[in-house]
Formats: sequence, C-alpha cells, structure tokens
Amino acid sequence: MQIKKILISTTAALALIGTTSACVTDPNTGERTISRAAIGGIGGAGLGYLLGGLIGGKTARIIGAGIGGAAGGYVGYRMDEQIREIEEVTAGTGVDVVEGDDSFLVRFPDVTFAVNSTNISPDMRNVLDGVAQNLVERPGSLIDVMGHTDSTGSDQYNLDLSRRRAESVANYLVSRGVARSRIETIGYGEQYPIADNTSESGRSQNRRVEIRITPVTEDDVQDAY
Repeated sequence: MQIKKILISTTAALALIGTTSACVTDPNTGERTISRAAIGGIGGAGLGYLLGGLIGGKTARIIGAGIGGAAGGYVGYRMDEQIREIEEVTAGTGVDVVEGDDSFLVRFPDVTFAVNSTNISPDMRNVLDGVAQNLVERPGSLIDVMGHTDSTGSDQYNLDLSRRRAESVANYLVSRGVARSRIETIGYGEQYPIADNTSESGRSQNRRVEIRITPVTEDDVQDAY
C-alpha cells in the first residue's frame, strides 16, 4: 500500500478491507485475518495515513539511511516473519499489529504515556525494547513514528502533543540502537481517529502512537540510486 502517493478515502479503504490489505497474521498458525484495529480505523477517518506514502519520500530516505542491495527479497515471506516476531514480542500488552500490502503498523495504546506527558511508561519501555531489537536485527526497512490524540483540547495543543510523543518514541528507539537515519516522525493530532471521540473508551483508543515499518526491496534501492 505504500506505493500509493496520495491519501486514500474511506470508501477505498473499505474496498481494501475486503481483501488481504488490512490483516494480521496469527503468530501460531500463520493464518491471515482482518485486523480489529484496521476495522476500527474505518469507523473514523479511514486508513489514509497507513495507505499514504512514506514521510519525506522513499527515494531520499533510502539514500539517507544508506540502505543497499542487501535489502533484496525482503518483502513477502520475510515481512510476514517480522510481523510474527513483533506479535510475539507484544502479545498481551494491548499493542496491535496492523498489516498492509508492503508495510505494517505497530500501534501503541493510550497507556504508553501518562496524561499530557511525553514520558514513556515503564511497561511500554519493555515492549519497545523488544520492537527495537527486532528493528536492529532487520535493518532493511524505513520507520515512520506517528502520534495521534483524541479530540479533547485545542487542535494546536493536540498537534503539538502528538508530535512530541512521536519524537519521544523515536528517541527511545534510537537509544536502543535503531539508526536515526531510518526514522521520520510526524504528529497528526486528532486528524485520524480510529474510534468514536464522544465516549471515553473511544477517546482512549484514539490516543496512540504508531510505528509504521516499510521494508525496502532491491528494486527500491535500484530506483533510488
């Protein structure tokens, strides 16, 4: 889905849900099923931020990160393998993995931060340690860290908070050995809800940080250079 260079509407995202585009892979059986997190996204502003292009563009980032020909063949089985590994690391923590065609999200819930704070909670640091280790061991990918809020408070405050939380997660990954050159951050504020903002349960789901992982193929490298 990352080959799309524009944001895709909710209608288009609904069509994709009918295929294998927004699925998760069971780490035990290997079975692909529609992600409950992806379904939740359709209830809000859709999956536009997942379906859109990499922050800053793929070509410049491949060159900037120094990713070379060793990335060849990464998409496909090896991406499925990485998804299974991350699902195992995050099992039982409230973290969701949302799968796309050529990228996937690791979605961290509201409890990652205290209210109005950018300090990562101790429990989620442990989970991030596992995700970071996986990213270090699999260097042939680009990483977008995206912050989201609920609709409480002003648009500007929410946008700023979402940016700072995304930066906090990115900095933590770097502190655990992930190359900063692979990472971009963005804050979306309240732009992309995945649940109803009129209930506390819905607002809690909307307060989240997501790590989007996009494997780089040999073709991507050749095109970039």
